[in-house]
Amino acid sequence: MTPRKEMGLGTWLRVMYLRYEALRGYTLLLPTLLVMAFSMCVPFAIMMAVSFWTQHAFEFNTAFTLNNYGKIAQQPLYAALMWRSLLISGACTIATVLLSYPMAYYVAFHVHRRKLIWIILMTLPFWTSYLLRVFAWKIILGYDGVINSGLKTLGLIDKPLEFLLYSPEAVVITLTHAWAAFAILPIYVSLEKIDRSLVEAATDLGDSPAMRFLRVTFPLSLPGVIAAMLMIFIPTVGDYVTPALVGGPDGMMIANIVQVQFGRVNNWPMGAALAVGSMGVVAVISILYVWLTRKVMGRIV
Repeated sequence: MTPRKEMGLGTWLRVMYLRYEALRGYTLLLPTLLVMAFSMCVPFAIMMAVSFWTQHAFEFNTAFTLNNYGKIAQQPLYAALMWRSLLISGACTIATVLLSYPMAYYVAFHVHRRKLIWIILMTLPFWTSYLLRVFAWKIILGYDGVINSGLKTLGLIDKPLEFLLYSPEAVVITLTHAWAAFAILPIYVSLEKIDRSLVEAATDLGDSPAMRFLRVTFPLSLPGVIAAMLMIFIPTVGDYVTPALVGGPDGMMIANIVQVQFGRVNNWPMGAALAVGSMGVVAVISILYVWLTRKVMGRIV
């Protein structure tokens, strides 16, 4: 008799299921993969298809064409907006990580009791609506806002600082605050996983606190830093709410033009082409970033 007949079909299937760990992993991932396929892949495929169409008034011409991408390549405005979006998002990413790292470091290494309370307090401002936080920064950075009023009261300025609002700087400041929690948490997790005996060994070998941080703590926390930078950079390139509310003409980003194409202009194929093009640029930059950081980490760690 075959093994399957000796132990029974049900028992044989259980043995085979336990034997193949990869199959178990894919089985656990199946619900998530299905949700991602229907909520992300299917809409993206539809948008990709629409980007090769043309639209006249409210009617779509589904004939395949590259005219939309040709217009994007020929129009310098789109390249300028894409470049501005990358610069603003890059500045926001760097600023957020630089501000978040000390907070995550303090909680991971210097808070020994009630760490959960500290984490909750750090994320407390993010319990409110994203839109409300953007409006709050609009009030803070406004012509008669908190900063200008305070500086005038102290006699440090004679007239309000006009560059605070409706500028790229305002977009960077607002995005930095809005995405801080997404940098603090992965960096904190990476720092928390560091074996403290390695830090103690560096101290015993005569390293100063600065050298100990540069040679042990920071290299081992790089996975969290890399994850935080990706989590901030990718979505902020496509942000259109913040530039629309606090950016002004000089703070407009590529997502604002995509929104205009879908809304005011009612040219969905052009909006889809702009969205696909910007996603392609961000994907290439992200892949290059991951590849470079893996090479760097291979040499450091």
